[in-house]
Parts: sequence; C-alpha cells; structure tokens
Amino acid sequence: MDGFDRNIVRALQSDGRLTNGELGDRVGLSASQCSRRRSALEESGVIRGYTALVDSEKVGVSLTCIISVTLTSHNDDNADQFRQLLLSLDNVQEAFSLTGEMDYSIKVVSPDLKSLSRFISDVLLPQKAVQNVKSAIVLDTIKSTLALPISAGGGAGQA
Repeated sequence: MDGFDRNIVRALQSDGRLTNGELGDRVGLSASQCSRRRSALEESGVIRGYTALVDSEKVGVSLTCIISVTLTSHNDDNADQFRQLLLSLDNVQEAFSLTGEMDYSIKVVSPDLKSLSRFISDVLLPQKAVQNVKSAIVLDTIKSTLALPISAGGGAGQA
C-alpha cells in the first residue's frame, strides 16, 4: 500500500459511503483512479466489506456485558465446540481467545438484565466445555471504533 491507498483506507473507515468522486476530492486523485484503487483494495482483502453502524439502544439491545470464560480442559474438541457456539450466537458481538487466566472474552448485547441472566444460565453454563464464567456489565462506553490506525508511513500509529 502506498500513501494514496492508506489515505483511501482512512477516508473509507471514516465514511464507507463516499462516492469515488468524493473520495478523490479527499485524497487528491480522480474518481476513476479512486475506483481502481478501491477495487484493488477490496480484491486484495485489505477492505473486507462495508457495514452500517446501528444504535444499540434504538434497536432494543442496550445492555452490554463482557464475559470471561474458562474451559474445563484445553483440548481441540472443547475449543472447537465453544468456538462453534460463539459463532452461532447473534448476541455475541466479539469473541477473543486469550492467553492468561481466562480462555475467552466475549462481548454480548442483551435487551435487559433478565435476558443476560438467561443467556449465561441457559446457554453458556450448560456447555460441557465451560468450567467458569465471569461477567461484567458495561456501565458506559468510553470509546468504540472499528477504524484501525493507519499511519502515513504504513504501520499502525497512535495519532
């Protein structure tokens, strides 16, 4: 990726609905050049897709919880079973396999505390692969972004 590609990626992370003309105005290229570069970035997998950001409260899932899970044992069957479960659950927004004390950290959204309790009691805890579950309810979201830091030099940057 050269500087133009990095600028295109940064601009599209800010607004994925930009037309090629608008994108060109922002990065200093013609619309046709932006179109070719955008297509190349999509084909190479740098840009994986586009999505709409939805307000969780307005669609009725305003409770967010971070759940830490420890598996009963660390064999391939348990890990595969738990991964497949996580992939099948619509209310699981993010799931991470971790090093350290906990095996997984998952971000879950629910309409209310009662629904979250049912999810933990009826979905997670009955799993044979699950040994322990710890939950923390999110009180306030300080920062939430999907944008990756794309620096001018090609690596990740802090500013």
